[in-house]
Amino acid sequence: MTAQGMATSNKKGGGIVAPVMLVALLAMIIVPLPPIALDILFTFNIALSLIVLLVAIYVLKPLDFAVFPSILLVTTLLRLALNVASTRVVLLEGHTGTDAAGQVIQAFGEFVIGGNYAVGLVVFSILVIINFVVVTKGAGRIAEVTARFTLDSLPGKQMAIDADLNAGLIDQDEAKIRREEVRGESDFYGAMDGASKFVRGDAIAGLLILFINIIGGLAIGMAQHGLDFSSAMHNYASLTIGDGLVAQIPSLVISTAAAIIVTRVSTSQDMGEQVVSQLFKNTRPLYITAGILGGMGIIPGMPNLAFLTLSGICAAGAYYLDQKQKEETAQEIAVQEQEPPPAQDVDLSWDDVSSVDIIGLEVGYRLIPLVDTNQGGELMAKIKGVRRKLTQELGFLIQSVHIRDNLDLNPNIYRILLFGVPIGEAELYPDQDMAINPGQVFGSIQGTATRDPAFNLEAYWIDSSQRENAQTLGYTVVDPSTVIATHLSQLLQSHASELLGHEEVQKLLDNLSNVAPKLVENLVPSTIAINVFVKVLQNLLSEQIPIRDLRTIAETLAEHAPRNQDPNYLTSVVRASLGRSIVQLINGMEKELPVMTFDPSLEHLLQQSLSSTSEGEMGLEPGLAEQLQESLASNAKQIEAAGQPAVLLTAPSIRPWLARMIKYTIPGLFVLAYNEVPDDKQIKVVSVIGQQLNAPVQ
Repeated sequence: MTAQGMATSNKKGGGIVAPVMLVALLAMIIVPLPPIALDILFTFNIALSLIVLLVAIYVLKPLDFAVFPSILLVTTLLRLALNVASTRVVLLEGHTGTDAAGQVIQAFGEFVIGGNYAVGLVVFSILVIINFVVVTKGAGRIAEVTARFTLDSLPGKQMAIDADLNAGLIDQDEAKIRREEVRGESDFYGAMDGASKFVRGDAIAGLLILFINIIGGLAIGMAQHGLDFSSAMHNYASLTIGDGLVAQIPSLVISTAAAIIVTRVSTSQDMGEQVVSQLFKNTRPLYITAGILGGMGIIPGMPNLAFLTLSGICAAGAYYLDQKQKEETAQEIAVQEQEPPPAQDVDLSWDDVSSVDIIGLEVGYRLIPLVDTNQGGELMAKIKGVRRKLTQELGFLIQSVHIRDNLDLNPNIYRILLFGVPIGEAELYPDQDMAINPGQVFGSIQGTATRDPAFNLEAYWIDSSQRENAQTLGYTVVDPSTVIATHLSQLLQSHASELLGHEEVQKLLDNLSNVAPKLVENLVPSTIAINVFVKVLQNLLSEQIPIRDLRTIAETLAEHAPRNQDPNYLTSVVRASLGRSIVQLINGMEKELPVMTFDPSLEHLLQQSLSSTSEGEMGLEPGLAEQLQESLASNAKQIEAAGQPAVLLTAPSIRPWLARMIKYTIPGLFVLAYNEVPDDKQIKVVSVIGQQLNAPVQ
């Protein structure tokens, strides 16, 4: 048989053990078992509990024994099933003598407690108290607290893993392993918190079974079998106490194993090595203990031999450990002297240069739950949705957003970075919603006044209970994750030209070559240089024009680039080719396009001013430029108030300059050239700019 076949066989064999064992447990409750079977099963129960205890002692870290909660449940069910099976035998055959339920129960009922059932009751009660009150209660409390702190620290640990991954300290495989360990740790302690209740319930069940067996045995023995009270009490009490002890001792062992597991600290040493290395690391406590025991040993009337003997053992042990530590220290010094000194001046390499993230998001520690999916955080999914939406709209792949916590930020602050430089920042209240005033509402709401970080609209932070009321009044209510995602979307869209680089453009060309191989082959670099192609696409994106129709862009460049390689000129001719798409984005399917135009005299003045400069800049008198901007802003505001898009239609020669001038001062105004409007669109002039403006050229 091959190794793979053996592994498969072992896996199949291991997979059938658990269901067979559970079926056997149910059968033990239903099917009467002979005494010899009870002896074997009780012995197996004791052996299993000892194995579990030893594994708990020698395991290096709790997660190495992650199946322990399930084993705890199975062993508890096994003990209860054995109690039911032995109770049946005790009540049916107890009148025949103390060996009716097998030799194991007889041994625990007679030899362990000396045949005195009164002593047995006391010993059994003490075992139950130790198990229930001391071991199980303490272990359960530790598991509960550990589970709580483990869950609370989960987001921080996951953020630390992401930070190490982004910093290049670990790779994807190591990050995956660490995330699985973090999740496994939280699952383990959560399961241990619940599994500890099994042992407590088992102890209570043991007490109830004890009293039921004694009372039931007396009734059956005296009423059905004619035994006198003394004989019935001797038989049934001995059998019941033996049954209880043979179940409670393994229960105490398993409880101890559970307490050891939840109190362990993950190290490279097992429990025995930890105890020796930590308890006896300092020999001073041993010397002091030896002196105290020696002093007590010389007091008349005290057990001198015992105290003096133990005092001598402690002193000898302390001396031995002192000598051993001195030898180890001498060996370490000798090794250090033999080793060459470490290099003090190590040359740097390119590996020490770390690259910045293209898109980054830093959050304060109170905003970490928004990122953690295990706590119901939706920010990761919404950011992925933003990237997908922008990728489809803009026409190129938006890079991943690297998220990390930043302790230097205020707890409620988040910061958006582009190439390591902050481009946006705002404050959030993670337990509240933001109610945004879209421009027309029908009442006021109670909340903390703020501004929407994406569009600077008036907004309020409100409790979630006011959400429906705010929506009824006309407010747009969004959760904190949506606030961040919307802000990120707006910033990425406005900085799209910076996100597009040579690598992204090359990917676009590779995709285009699949459908138009000849076009790409003859375009770059024979017709147009790659850097010019990149600049044209960046110019389009900076003016909020998607580059989805890359084929039209490439064909236009292939036609005009041989005559002129100026990126601004090529951008203008590409805009003209994309005119239908541009107008579609502005006005949709409407047949009529409302526009503002310049007075012919003002337009002629602007054209003369542009042609009089050598660098393509407008040489206008400052007062005229200011009046021009004010007039454009006023007319654009009136047109937008009427529910129409604000569009300025002008000559192609001055369109680029006007677009740059109003880009940040009047962001809602679209500037189109005459040749960018499709022939099937009707132009409706709604405003003429400059009839009252006039100034000489500088």
